[in-house]
Amino acid sequence: MSEKPSYLGLLNAISLAEGEAECYLDAWADVTPNPAVRQVISTVALREGEHGKAFAKRICELGYSVLPKGGGDGAAKMEIAGSRDLTDREKFEKLDVGQEREAGDGDDIFAGMFRDKSIDIQTGALLGRYIAEERDSGRMLRACYAELCAAENGGASASSSPQLSAQLGRIEELLEKLVAKSSRK
Repeated sequence: MSEKPSYLGLLNAISLAEGEAECYLDAWADVTPNPAVRQVISTVALREGEHGKAFAKRICELGYSVLPKGGGDGAAKMEIAGSRDLTDREKFEKLDVGQEREAGDGDDIFAGMFRDKSIDIQTGALLGRYIAEERDSGRMLRACYAELCAAENGGASASSSPQLSAQLGRIEELLEKLVAKSSRK
């Protein structure tokens, strides 16, 4: 039998965390009244679930099993995510999802994953895809949170900005035509 891979603990931790995230994000998507939030949260939940299963599968292919860890805060996250009393913005904040990080808050959490030079090709490819999707999910969640904050503060959301720009452009065009018409008189 070959030696136990040094990165097995990393794969196990990712599998567990992603599976937990799928559960609480699904609970959130089920109760949000906002269809735009539901779309983002559902997309991210699907990715998280796929990641959890893909890493569990890789662990199995390496000849091992996912080992559950106790003492997590999964129940608390499920309570927050499934709450009908909290706003979506409050859920983002309480679950620490979609939050901007201050410069100096530490390294990119993914930066060290490839320091282990013994990672095999298949696991490396899986980690690369995972990191790319996690970064994209982070962008989606940050944008969703920013729109919720803007809407609460009375500002236009980012998704309405193109429509607003088009309307302002049309108004400018009509004003120019009106000015041109009045100057011909």
